[in-house]
Amino acid sequence: MKHFLARISNLTFGLFLYALGIVLTIRANIGYSPWDVFHAGISLKTGMSIGTASILTGAAIVGVVLVFGEKIGLGTILNMVLIGVFIDLILMSNIIPKPENLVFGLLMLIMGLFVVSLGSYFYIKAAFGAGPRDSLMVVLNRKTRLPVGVCRSAIELAVTIFGWILGGMVGIGTAISVIAIGFFIQLTFALLKFAPSAVKHETLRCTYINVIRIIRKE
Repeated sequence: MKHFLARISNLTFGLFLYALGIVLTIRANIGYSPWDVFHAGISLKTGMSIGTASILTGAAIVGVVLVFGEKIGLGTILNMVLIGVFIDLILMSNIIPKPENLVFGLLMLIMGLFVVSLGSYFYIKAAFGAGPRDSLMVVLNRKTRLPVGVCRSAIELAVTIFGWILGGMVGIGTAISVIAIGFFIQLTFALLKFAPSAVKHETLRCTYINVIRIIRKE
């Protein structure tokens, strides 16, 4: 039971960190990070919140990674839903102020990218299934054998282009994010000696079976 609860805690904490990192990059106000350029573009076209756009994008990506045989678990579903919810809640709380100048904006952006990378570590490590976007990264890593950082940067560049076409905000922060996000994730994983493609994720069915076993032992 304690091990299971520790994994759930890692998952939830990681999702919150990821959302917090995203909000930091948004509030930096020097250009949205790649995925949020895309989410903002969808938001502008539809009138929905950025968080809702994130949830719907996640659902679409889940369909794609399923085609490539990636395991979908509780973590995948919660990632798809909770990150969007956390983003909207943090933005609505207005607890993160906009920086007063470009220097502080850059520092906030870098902090956001690091927090996103750390959040990725925690929720992937929980092994409940990687989030939709990280599942896509892992699929590309497995299929191409390219470094995980290269795979992540390639994905970030692609969604930036599509987001810009939709009208999402692109700026110097976007360019920095495209270049740096792969580096931050690869560095964070390397420092923590973590290989995401080696994690054996639980499917929803396996998690259900494990929960039933835990309950019966209580």
